[in-house]
Amino acid sequence: MVKIRLSRGGAKGRPFYHIVVTDQRNKRDGRSIENVGFYNPVASGKDKRLELNVARVQEWIGKGAQLTDKVASLLKEAGKQQAA
Repeated sequence: MVKIRLSRGGAKGRPFYHIVVTDQRNKRDGRSIENVGFYNPVASGKDKRLELNVARVQEWIGKGAQLTDKVASLLKEAGKQQAA
């Protein structure tokens, strides 16, 4: 099954996540099919907190990809940002 989930990067104490489309059997930070955005939970100042290609995510959902709970909440947040 294809999942859209977070892949961790960044330094110790400063997490940075890529939002990736991957097979659920792959490791968290392993091989991915496509990178569709990023999430920076410790962003401050002019740093972007969230960037997500909503059109590509919707396309993958149409093909049967499943979202993790956190990515679903980030998708909802990104939709609100685009509407504003």
